[in-house]
Amino acid sequence: MPKLSETHILARDAKRDLNAELLESIDHLKAGQLGRVSVVVADGRIVESPVARVRITSRLSPSQFAELLGVTLQAWEQGEGEPVGAAKTLIRMAERHPSLLRELAE
Repeated sequence: MPKLSETHILARDAKRDLNAELLESIDHLKAGQLGRVSVVVADGRIVESPVARVRITSRLSPSQFAELLGVTLQAWEQGEGEPVGAAKTLIRMAERHPSLLRELAE
């Protein structure tokens, strides 16, 4: 995965409205939407990791999600490889029924 240049980072950050981002984060927390979004840089564009999206929708921490599925998520959430076999099936199930994983985590 290519690293962003300092010029790219400064240009990106110059467009940010931190106040608005913080207020939006507070609204998300109040609505129970916890977690961070992991992104992957592909061909110069930023793409959300599908595995991270499923985990966040399930409202589970990375460690809770990984423990329930019996896998290590870090590489997948960073766009390095993708789930195969049973892990892929379990992630598809979690995507369709996020409340099931929350229930199992209790």
